[in-house]
Formats: sequence, C-alpha cells, structure tokens
Amino acid sequence: MSRTALLLMDFQNAHATRVDPTALTQAAAALKTAREKGVLVIHVALRLLPGHVDGHPNNKVFGKLPADRFVPGDPDAEIHPDVAPADDEIVLYKNRVSAFAGTNLDQILRAQGIGHLALAGIATGGIVLSTALQAIDLDYQFTALSDACADPNPEFHEVLLRDLLNRRGEVATVEEWAATL
Repeated sequence: MSRTALLLMDFQNAHATRVDPTALTQAAAALKTAREKGVLVIHVALRLLPGHVDGHPNNKVFGKLPADRFVPGDPDAEIHPDVAPADDEIVLYKNRVSAFAGTNLDQILRAQGIGHLALAGIATGGIVLSTALQAIDLDYQFTALSDACADPNPEFHEVLLRDLLNRRGEVATVEEWAATL
C-alpha cells in the first residue's frame, strides 16, 4: 500500500461559517488521527496576491471577490483554529479551486512517496471535487472523507459523494478511514 497524506483543504474562517459545523469537527478528528499515526498532513488554503492580480476578471469564482478578500492579512482567510497547522506541517496556498493549482503539491507528494490522498475540505463541489479529479489524472488514489467534507448545498454534497467521487476513488467516514491506517 502506498503512503497516505491527509489534505485539509479550505478550512478557512470564511468558509467554515457557510457549512454544517460537523465537517470541521470531523476534520479535526482526522487531523488528530493523522498526527497520531504519522500520516503526512498538508493544509491547503486559498490566498490571492494583493489586488488580486492573479484572479482573472472573467473567472466566475475569483473575478468577483472584493480585492481585500483572501489576501495576506485577511482574518477570514486564516485557517480555522480547530484545524490549525502544527509548526512542522506543510501549508500550501493555492490561487484557484484545485489544491494542485498554483502550488507544488504534486512535487511534494512525489518526493514523499505519497500515492494515496485522504481529502477533507470545504466545499465538496469546489476544492474536494476539483482536487480529486486532478489527482486521478496525476495517478493518485484518494479517499474522500465524507463527514469531513461539506458543501453549502448539502444535497449536492451527497450527490457528489454517492454518484461521482465513489466511482473514481473511495468514500469513507473519518472513523472508517482511521481504521485502515
């Protein structure tokens, strides 16, 4: 079995208020388990350059954000304290939806011999889906941690887990995933 990394994605203050708080609680449980089991933990968060010079105005997601959002110093862009990175954990800042976009995530994973990703994030229809699909194209396996992911649209969350993500990877609760480590 290949090594696993836990990706905690977009658990930022602004995002955490838009979804069921259970996902944050379960992400904290996954983080605790990963730390206890020696699983590589990578935190991924959205951060744009001041003035959003890296956010194209035609992009429906990033082109409409106010210029003071998700830039260094924005308290809403900080990683939520319940899943705050430890000093020795990797933190990557992306500038698009996927955790791979604008980061050296793939390079880090390959350098560390990682072949399997445990995905937790906000939102299921955003970073989780985008990262999972890109991971597949890069030949990674993944497990979407169903109770450590959330979407502002709970029905969409369920459809993605049931009808898409489980056909391309694995879907498991944090407890089920922890039992495999």
